[in-house]
Amino acid sequence: MKSVKHILARKGSNVIAVPAETTVLNVLKLMAEKNVGSVVVTQDGKYIGLMTERDYSRKIILMGKHSDETTAGEIISTNFPMITPQSSVDECMLIMSENNIRYLPVFDIANQLCGIVSMSDVVYETIHSQRETIEQLHSYIQST
Repeated sequence: MKSVKHILARKGSNVIAVPAETTVLNVLKLMAEKNVGSVVVTQDGKYIGLMTERDYSRKIILMGKHSDETTAGEIISTNFPMITPQSSVDECMLIMSENNIRYLPVFDIANQLCGIVSMSDVVYETIHSQRETIEQLHSYIQST
């Protein structure tokens, strides 16, 4: 069974991070530039949460706030379920589905952030794993 460490090995564990005092507008520009839907928000260099496109739409646009006056730290999402590199891809998919979230921060044994897993990462890994299984079954059938 594939685990989060397989996803991180494929995509890398680098995350895009911004200080909590960064304006939402600047975070959105960075997200567009990097073509990502979430960024890590830090305070004193430590992870405090994620800012996602969903946070922007629900906590800025719908609340009538201004993205050039509001900071990322004011609208971040926190309290994500805890996953580690050893967590299974199936477990991530279940957590994301049950909690209606698209991103999960990954923490190591020392409780340090070591990557972000998106729903797209989980779907890609599942499809890749199924393809491997199909290829193995084809090889087995052809060898008998």
